[in-house]
Amino acid sequence: MSADIRKIVVFVEETLLEMGQTVSPATRKAAAVAVIRNRFAGRYQSDLSELMDIGAELGGLLGRKCVEALRIEPSQAESYGKAALVGENGELEHAAAILHPSLGKPLREAVEKGAALVPSSKASGGPGTVLDIPLGHKDAAYVRSHFDGMRVMLNDAPRADEIMVAVAVTDSGRPLPRVGGLKASEAEGKDGLR
Repeated sequence: MSADIRKIVVFVEETLLEMGQTVSPATRKAAAVAVIRNRFAGRYQSDLSELMDIGAELGGLLGRKCVEALRIEPSQAESYGKAALVGENGELEHAAAILHPSLGKPLREAVEKGAALVPSSKASGGPGTVLDIPLGHKDAAYVRSHFDGMRVMLNDAPRADEIMVAVAVTDSGRPLPRVGGLKASEAEGKDGLR
């Protein structure tokens, strides 16, 4: 792997009860975060293809870690998302390069299919900054029950010359969804919308 990874952290969130109502089956989300050295920290670089290649490597690695953490088969994944947080000596475009669509192909392989666009967010900040990872249904963007997000934070990252790269995967939508829209069971997943 060409990424200089300082650490990988995996989070699993399981919601069993919401507003006094039992959530059955429980809703589950996993996020895998890699903290990597930003090779372009502190200087302008016109060609960011190296970061795009690193993103492609991390898409599969972090996607597989999420699937493993949820203890599901790739086909059982329902939502996904990606995010990057650049340390103070980097620039937002470094996050954009990491999250380039080339990260999506190996992530889709890790969750089997993935016809819909992978929602993403980019931010800059220092250690302890909260990173929001948007989530959407992996095959049908119109499945409203899966419009969600997951927040992660590492007390020691990103350092000034680092990037936190995160992928989140779920095996369900939000707990107790009831705002209408296309149901996950009705999704065809042919065009990424329905």
